[in-house]
Amino acid sequence: MIGLKGTLNVIDNSGAIVAECIRVMSGARFARAGDEIVCVVKRARPINPNLVGQAAAQKVKKGDVKHALVVRTKKEMARPDGRYIRFDDNACILLNNKKEPLGTRVLGVVAAELRQKNWMKAVSLAPRIV
Repeated sequence: MIGLKGTLNVIDNSGAIVAECIRVMSGARFARAGDEIVCVVKRARPINPNLVGQAAAQKVKKGDVKHALVVRTKKEMARPDGRYIRFDDNACILLNNKKEPLGTRVLGVVAAELRQKNWMKAVSLAPRIV
C-alpha cells in the first residue's frame, strides 16, 4: 500500500535511488504491486560531468517528476490460491512517456502480479519473479 508521501526504492538503472509517491494513477487511495504512480526523485546518482550527448540526457536527477510502476510492497498481498506474500521493502521502476521502463535493467525481484496486469516488459527485464 503506497500512498501519498510514501517512499520507494528505485530498482532500475535509470539513475534514481529513492522516489516519493505524489499521486496514485488508478484513482484508488493506495497503490499495490502492478499499479502506476507519479513520483518525484528524492535521491539520485550523481551525473558525471564528462559524459556528453545521449548518455547524459537519459539520466534522471533529483527533483524530476516521473511515472513509476510499483513492483514490491511491504504490505502483504493475497494470492488466488490462498497464500499471502510480502516483501522487505517498497520498490518501483521508473517509466517513460510511453509507459515503458526508463532503465534497461531491473536489479531485484518483482511480484508476479505484474504479469497479471500486463506489464510484460518489466517482467521480462526482471531477474526473478516471485
